[in-house]
Amino acid sequence: MLRTLLMLAFWSVSAPLAALIGFPWTFLTGDVSFLYRMFTWGAITGVRLAGVHIATVGFDQLDPARTYIFMSNHVSNLDPPITIPLIPRRTSVLVKKELFRTPVLGRAMRLGSLVPVDRGNREAGIDAVHAAKQVIDQGVNMTIYVEGKRSFDGKLLPFKKGPFYLALECGVPIVPITITGTHYIMPKGRFAIKPGTATVIFHPPIEPQDFGDRDSLMEKVRAAIESGLPEEYRAKVSAQV
Repeated sequence: MLRTLLMLAFWSVSAPLAALIGFPWTFLTGDVSFLYRMFTWGAITGVRLAGVHIATVGFDQLDPARTYIFMSNHVSNLDPPITIPLIPRRTSVLVKKELFRTPVLGRAMRLGSLVPVDRGNREAGIDAVHAAKQVIDQGVNMTIYVEGKRSFDGKLLPFKKGPFYLALECGVPIVPITITGTHYIMPKGRFAIKPGTATVIFHPPIEPQDFGDRDSLMEKVRAAIESGLPEEYRAKVSAQV
């Protein structure tokens, strides 16, 4: 519990300081990179203060000059502050549209090319795909938790279809990500953090020419993400008679 409170205390102090310095600079220059670096540094530093060690696998196979769509599993509130700072260059994410109504924060998120989404509205979801494509076309990465919500038991939930429409529209490589360890450190439904190691596996990029149709692409990404999960969290395949 103390480690969790230490992390939250650090964030509660560092976030306003970063905003106090970074927001005016961003609004004056129109350049969000300085603010982005401060917030990602604060995010991952807070997690480390909570006793979470972070290991990466496969990061060296990414080309920092390329634009990617990163698709990850999701089991903990710690997943975004761990994975997003690791992404090469800046990445956009999908954010609840309600947050964009906050005057200063909303403007900063728009400058950061974050994409508003209404998960309960199918037509709004289509609009979010189009908005995300515009962001990717500008050379900004996109990071998506393809299950749409956190898993309670660490196993993969059904994937949302929108990210795969987006990938086919954009034709940029997909990098499947498997994050493990956070289900033990801070599973859904628990507030306290246990010290431990979170491992982020960057699987080989799936190149545009390998996409095929949406369903086959979804199967490729799911198989890649699932291959990095501990065996007890993988789907059981019945033996053929």
